Amino acid sequence: MATWQVQEAKTRLSEMIEMARVEGPQTITRHGVARVVLLSVEDYQALVAHKPDFKSYLLGGPKVEDFTIEREPDTGRDIAL
Repeated sequence: MATWQVQEAKTRLSEMIEMARVEGPQTITRHGVARVVLLSVEDYQALVAHKPDFKSYLLGGPKVEDFTIEREPDTGRDIAL
């Protein structure tokens, strides 16, 4: 993944867009810290395509129809009163 400083990204935006499309994501840094990633539309759509809505996410969890809990028949201890 290529890394660009903000100043360089501003002056070479067209080149950066083309590189994101052809080579993949491009990182933009400010003061040496990564701040933004520029993605092509295809990469972005691939990221969001597999994101289910909330209801589908909840319903897609493990099925519990056959779920049983086994518990020992321990009745506790005897207490003298």
